[in-house]
Amino acid sequence: MVKTHDGAGMLGAQAKTPQSPDEAVLDRVPNPHADVDYVARFTQPEFTSLCPVTGQPDFAHLTIDYVPDKWIVESKSLKIYLTSFRNHGAFHEACTLRIAKDLVAALAPRWLRIGGYWYPRGGMPIDVFYQTGEPPKGLWLPDQGVATYRGRG
Repeated sequence: MVKTHDGAGMLGAQAKTPQSPDEAVLDRVPNPHADVDYVARFTQPEFTSLCPVTGQPDFAHLTIDYVPDKWIVESKSLKIYLTSFRNHGAFHEACTLRIAKDLVAALAPRWLRIGGYWYPRGGMPIDVFYQTGEPPKGLWLPDQGVATYRGRG
């Protein structure tokens, strides 16, 4: 499970990339609009991790949507946390769900979903989706905007 720090500890400071998600820290700050349901979206179009079998790099486009409760994630710490997967060997499903579970543990959001749109490995793209349950009633929830893989066709 990822470590959490209250406050924007990394913001404005030079931060080294952790060698693995186990070393990463997510900074969280109080939600200034905890009385309102709204969606915060983070898109990481160049996510990388390693195949646990071959050690070759895997690439994904991640879209993370969440409805904060008391906490929001500080974006620099999230970027550094996601970068920590570059040397991490795990299957697509494991990486996608690890990120979701770490964010849920750190933030306790009202709702969260993640789409992991992985580029082909062995000629087959693998897309992984997870959400914590039904989104809050009346919430405007845009499409994640990532087309399924179509190759060069």
